[in-house]
Amino acid sequence: MSLLEVSDLSIRFGATEVVSGLSFAIAPGERFGIIGESGSGKTLTSLAIAGLLPEGASLTGRIALDGAPMPASERDMARLRGRRIGMVFQEPMTALNPLMRVSEQIAESIRLNRDNAAVQLEVPALLGEVGLDPSHGSRFPHQLSGGQRQRVMIAMALASQPDLLIADEPTSALDLITQRKVLDLIAEICARRHMALLFISHDLKAVARLCTRVAVMHRGRLVERGEAAQVFASPQQDYTQKLVAASRFDPLRAERPPIGGTLLEVDGVTRDYRQNGFVFWAEKSLRAVNEVHFSVAQGECLALVGPSGCGKTTLAKIIVGLDRATSGAIRLDGTSYHGSDLPKPLRRDISLVFQDPFGSFNPRRSIGDSLSEPLRLEPGLDRPAIDARLVEAVTAVGLHADMLDRYPHEFSGGQRQRLAIARALVTRPKLLVLDEPVSALDVSVRGEVLALLARLQLEFGLTYLIISHDLDMVAAIADRVLVMEAGRIVEEGRPEQIFFAPQHRLTQELVGARLPDIGTPA
Repeated sequence: MSLLEVSDLSIRFGATEVVSGLSFAIAPGERFGIIGESGSGKTLTSLAIAGLLPEGASLTGRIALDGAPMPASERDMARLRGRRIGMVFQEPMTALNPLMRVSEQIAESIRLNRDNAAVQLEVPALLGEVGLDPSHGSRFPHQLSGGQRQRVMIAMALASQPDLLIADEPTSALDLITQRKVLDLIAEICARRHMALLFISHDLKAVARLCTRVAVMHRGRLVERGEAAQVFASPQQDYTQKLVAASRFDPLRAERPPIGGTLLEVDGVTRDYRQNGFVFWAEKSLRAVNEVHFSVAQGECLALVGPSGCGKTTLAKIIVGLDRATSGAIRLDGTSYHGSDLPKPLRRDISLVFQDPFGSFNPRRSIGDSLSEPLRLEPGLDRPAIDARLVEAVTAVGLHADMLDRYPHEFSGGQRQRLAIARALVTRPKLLVLDEPVSALDVSVRGEVLALLARLQLEFGLTYLIISHDLDMVAAIADRVLVMEAGRIVEEGRPEQIFFAPQHRLTQELVGARLPDIGTPA
């Protein structure tokens, strides 16, 4: 008997059908994956199963757990979600309560579904189970890295010991080492607890490693289904073939701008943060960045890789002036600064593309308003000059000028990432810092964005500092790679040196944690 049965499921918003006639079943203990591009209906399907469809959605068809239809009342459905269905949401920062410490949020999941006696022992055990030190329980979500927040979400979902775990992109924010550990952890817990898994992802490598069966969705319809190994090794449908082909990165060795003199120097940068608590009457501090030295040449593409929490994003924020170094200095075109004291004239020369292209836009402002905001750094521009800059920027990233009047929610993930790049280009910078530029994108869109970055670098003579945990992407686009661990640079070299002959222990672990290409043995 199946644990979960979905029969002829259709979901509508008004007259628009977004999921159509979907049917599949998951057996107890089975690991089942759903793949497809953004907008294919993957997440809506999972929300329908959990009874969390947004307002305005209507559902037809049948969803049953252990042969019994899902309850109609929200009260009964809430009990079912808590005790029998666990869910890991795609955006941990929005799913976690910013006003509660991590341990309190995990404890709440235990108290709601089990008894108080389990809390004291299980909270530290759950944190340890997902690879976090129990001391992280005293922190708030904003004090954790993206990967750490994702692991907290997994711990909360496991707290109720569910029969079915629904995981929506649970590894998209994780570095390679943590991703592999989390995938292995989920597989081990599913086996030990005989827990079924519905795994939703655009990462075909992760699905291939974790799931025994897979369904492929396209525009709300099921287009292919079968054993995961068979579907990935010999896809039958054109759409599945396209996804499998797009999951492999091809090196982008197109024509590059000439390498010039040094543009950016990072000289002994250190960043300490205060922590709660005292040791011998001295306030604790966390050293996020520790004596970092490197330089970037004009026209170069430098990649900074490392596990979550190693200090990559903190360093990037200091470089672009969003944070201040505790010690050390940065020089951009020979001008020295320490972070947030970046001189105003230089702010036009350096731009940041944030990791989350949706969260970095104000949902109440049109794209044109958001893109024009950086132009305040250039006083004296009149309205026609500003409009010309906006058209130049959106056209450069392959979009149309008529999109400037739209709002962020009206764009796909790939379009939002292009708009984030356009906003970074609008001041005509010399250096572009990109924080995980393709981690949130579908496999079919990633290649388009990387090709776009290569073209823009040549056309505008840009210099890139790319921060990523995706070694395949880095190998395809970077000229040079820095590996960071615990705030320090531990290895440096060209991609072929770093990834084929790694010298440092961490680099060896990162390279060893890369998932094999689809259709190749693990």
